[in-house]
Amino acid sequence: MTKKTVRKYGNLLPSVIIFFDIIIVNCVFLFTCLLFTKPEDQFFSRPVMMLVNISTIPVFYLYGKVRLGRTIHMDRVVFTAIKSVVIHLVTFLLLCYAVKFNQIPLRTFLQFYGISFVVIPIWWAISRWVIKTIRRRGRNRRNVIIIGSRTTAQRLRSQIVSDLSYGYNFLGFVDESRNDEISPDEYLCDIDKLEEVVKSRRNIDEIYFTLSGEKSNLMPLVTRICDNNFIDFYYVLRITKYLSRHYEMSQIGSMPIAAARPNPLARFHNRVIKRVFDIVVSSIFLVFFPIILIPVAIAIKLSSPGPVFFKQKRTGFLGEEFNCWKFRTMRVNADADKRQATADDPRKTRVGNFLRKTSIDELPQFINVWLGNMSVVGPRPHMLAHTEQYARLIDQYMVRHFIKPGITGWAQVNGFRGQTEELWQMEKRVEYDVWYIENWNLLLDIKIVFKTIFNAVRGEENAF
Repeated sequence: MTKKTVRKYGNLLPSVIIFFDIIIVNCVFLFTCLLFTKPEDQFFSRPVMMLVNISTIPVFYLYGKVRLGRTIHMDRVVFTAIKSVVIHLVTFLLLCYAVKFNQIPLRTFLQFYGISFVVIPIWWAISRWVIKTIRRRGRNRRNVIIIGSRTTAQRLRSQIVSDLSYGYNFLGFVDESRNDEISPDEYLCDIDKLEEVVKSRRNIDEIYFTLSGEKSNLMPLVTRICDNNFIDFYYVLRITKYLSRHYEMSQIGSMPIAAARPNPLARFHNRVIKRVFDIVVSSIFLVFFPIILIPVAIAIKLSSPGPVFFKQKRTGFLGEEFNCWKFRTMRVNADADKRQATADDPRKTRVGNFLRKTSIDELPQFINVWLGNMSVVGPRPHMLAHTEQYARLIDQYMVRHFIKPGITGWAQVNGFRGQTEELWQMEKRVEYDVWYIENWNLLLDIKIVFKTIFNAVRGEENAF
């Protein structure tokens, strides 16, 4: 099958998705009309149906290809689907106003969009799953070459092959010469033979250029080869592995620059959404908190002398210190603010060991959430001594304090919780925390909460 044929069928995928989007919208419209409208209602009519379909145009223009993104996560797809229904609603109202059509009963209008807010996100999630499954089975894939073979190139390669559903086939590295870090099987050719390899294989779709600025003289050669062989060219910014945020290109005069997009929680409306979520969740929990507090407090008091609650200074939003609350799980000791708990820590009580394994010891932090110095979801707050230590050892460590710390977080539900015996474990935690900061949305928070509950019920190795 030629590249032209492969791309032709690949380009049909957006059209197929949009076609089914239109069918789903019309099915929701007809379902609403048949089940909820009365004969005298003006909703079930050709003009209204036409306006409903016209209102899908800005949705397709803004969000039509979101599901086709190769590395987009499901929570973003669902969140975008919800936004698309809002866009459709606003467009429909504007069109009704423009054509002076105001005969639609409010009840029917609310029923139509109420159903849409449920059905459309489900359909988008299903269609996204279908696309990922198609790619996982070897269809709709893109053949990729990476120019360069050093750290940035290797990191890119690990991301490309990390998930089959991304739909990438990694063909190999191309560099001035092979270095010892790359196996012969992964090294395709020297860069002076790139054009020869491209013409002989004729199945290369994308080339990623990762070489440093000192070797930028090779870029015109690579772009020319791409242009002449209908290959998509991408330049990979050489940035630290802890700074994974999205970049958008702009320019000053004729000079191109890469501008870092602000993290979502830098926007006021997103902070309001997250804070409302925190207040609602923490308020509901605190209403029922006495049911847990009373038996736990009695057990703690019987296990060893000391207070029921343990409070500790930890690093919070923008580096500010705050008192983090927990149920006391250890005997009173002088090292509480310096040493992490270990699996067989002699300081732990028998009751404390149970509270830690079930994560019940963290529940008083809902008080911190309600007071506003923590969030339900966010990077876990660390002891002041650890903040000072890791800030010196790990680049971009302090980035995790750009938002409020959380009771649970993206790093924790991905297995990086508890004791950090080796530096790489904290580096990985920072990597997940920074990713969360730069990709936050409300559905991601909800997903993390459910994964946390599931992990707590199932039991976790690192909970001690």
